[in-house]
Amino acid sequence: MRSKLQNEEVLAHIRQNFKEDILFDEQPFGLLTIEVNHEKINEIIHWLKDHTLFQFSFLTLLGAIHYPNNKGKELGVNYHLHSLINNCRIRIRTYFSIEKPEIQTITDIFPCANWLERETYDFYGIKFLGHPNLTRILNDESMDYFPMRKEYHLEDATREDKDDRFFGR
Repeated sequence: MRSKLQNEEVLAHIRQNFKEDILFDEQPFGLLTIEVNHEKINEIIHWLKDHTLFQFSFLTLLGAIHYPNNKGKELGVNYHLHSLINNCRIRIRTYFSIEKPEIQTITDIFPCANWLERETYDFYGIKFLGHPNLTRILNDESMDYFPMRKEYHLEDATREDKDDRFFGR
């Protein structure tokens, strides 16, 4: 079933209401993707959910990304929303500094974000401000690092027991 909404129509409405806060947009593989100011994420997602035409009422994904070489925007969060009424999807991205890994929670908009935000905190260290119970859920509480950040070498270069011929090198 094809979408009742066109990406251009959705983007035009978003730009009309949040023009300064939309930093970038693209449509890879037909999926409308927008990058927004992280301070406005809660407001934009709330607007998309409550919009009478769009009705993006289903949060399908919330996940983090880490780009260590992207100064000032090392960490980011992706939100995938789905309008079941219109069979339309949108991806919203936002980035912020690793020195201050904080973003507003969306648990007040989508209660299912509770566990998704906790998992994101657990693996990336992103603090969701206003979250009702931001604690680790999969890793041990005593861990003082976040395992999905690209801050550690994947291999030990000093190993002598490994033969690179078997690894295509």
